[in-house]
Amino acid sequence: MRESARASAREVIVTGTENSARLFKEAQKYIPGGVNSPVRAFKAVGTEPLFIKKAYGCRVVDEDDNEYIDFVGSWGPLILGHAHPRIVEAVELAARKGTSFGAPCAAEIELARMITEAFPAIDTVRMVNSGTEAALSAVRLARAYTGRDKIVKFEGCYHGHGDSFLIKAGSGLMTAGVADSPGVPEDLARHTLTVPYNDKSAAEKIFAVYGKEIAAVIVEPVPGNMGLVLPEEGFLPMLRDITGAYGSLLIFDEVITGFRLNYGGYQNIAGVKPDLTVLGKIIGGGLPVGAYGGRREIMDMVAPAGDVYQAGTLSGNPLAMAAGTAGLKLLRADGFYEKIAEQTRLYVRELKNLFEARKIAVVINFTGSMFTVFFSDKKYINNYQSAVSCDTAKFANYFRLLLNKGVYIPPSQFELSFISSAHEDGDIEEALKRTDQALNLFNN
Repeated sequence: MRESARASAREVIVTGTENSARLFKEAQKYIPGGVNSPVRAFKAVGTEPLFIKKAYGCRVVDEDDNEYIDFVGSWGPLILGHAHPRIVEAVELAARKGTSFGAPCAAEIELARMITEAFPAIDTVRMVNSGTEAALSAVRLARAYTGRDKIVKFEGCYHGHGDSFLIKAGSGLMTAGVADSPGVPEDLARHTLTVPYNDKSAAEKIFAVYGKEIAAVIVEPVPGNMGLVLPEEGFLPMLRDITGAYGSLLIFDEVITGFRLNYGGYQNIAGVKPDLTVLGKIIGGGLPVGAYGGRREIMDMVAPAGDVYQAGTLSGNPLAMAAGTAGLKLLRADGFYEKIAEQTRLYVRELKNLFEARKIAVVINFTGSMFTVFFSDKKYINNYQSAVSCDTAKFANYFRLLLNKGVYIPPSQFELSFISSAHEDGDIEEALKRTDQALNLFNN
């Protein structure tokens, strides 16, 4: 599949990005791979990355002054669009008072209060600097609370680049994990058990064998890193039941879904109350931030209230707190989520029509303001195995055709696209028009 993807990707050449190419060549002298996060390198789509110069609303502009309608949204946090005036103003006002204190500030309390009010499952919350840091801290806390070492994660669910999460299943469901990345100790890998997402039977079998050793199950309630996959009916409630029965904790990783689908988390939609919740992205209003929270009796184990150590010089940074608070206040507007969900539904409907008119086989999963176009002839994509069977070569060509037409989507078949409140009807119509033009050149 990888070789065919490379061969097919050469059929479409991205043009007009000479300055980005020059900067990428320069970046590789000083930065590993020329980027500070792997997917930004555009390797999966067979081209070189764009270097972004500025952004506003739902548009980004690269170093060659090409303007694109943006469906990446900085990978999810920009539900209000780029450079929203209220958020920019909040950051400017905060910066004038100091960019970092390394000490408590009132802004931390306000954002923490807003989060706990939005999540019934969160009594108290600890601010950190990234989703990865939040997930690592939540797992450490779960292990301390239960006195157990093993965790369960699901194939295709991403919880950051912590050692415990860079694990896949072995030859069978009961096999201890093996590392996906060099540098992860085998002794740590064996404590992570991985099962297929949406597979209730597999989860039950894992618990039947290891239940008394499992500290926690960590799961994206709506996975977004194998493309968008929706939980099947009863799957999340089953996880709540089985973790409760075995005395394990249930951790919801809502880094992507937190405040994206409603004012709160997907847990509020599903009616499932986890023990711990991991947050990020939107709660920072576009600035780096993460958080983890949950039941008071568990969170009270975190230092200095308890003995589970976690610290961060920039945690609760006043700029991030100001941006996050300003953003969440805007999200409380009446009808906010209903409007962008309806806009996404209509966009996906018209997108499907464009593919169907050309007999291009795709599956488009969507919920709220998130969607993924899978190049597959399957009826549905519901787990990692069905996702990785998609035609990545066709996706690569699709990506490059769109880029040439000024539409920017994530440079991977296995990521999410996002619609923001900055996408006006005219932007959506223009994006569909450009997609129509791109598909006229698509080799099916």
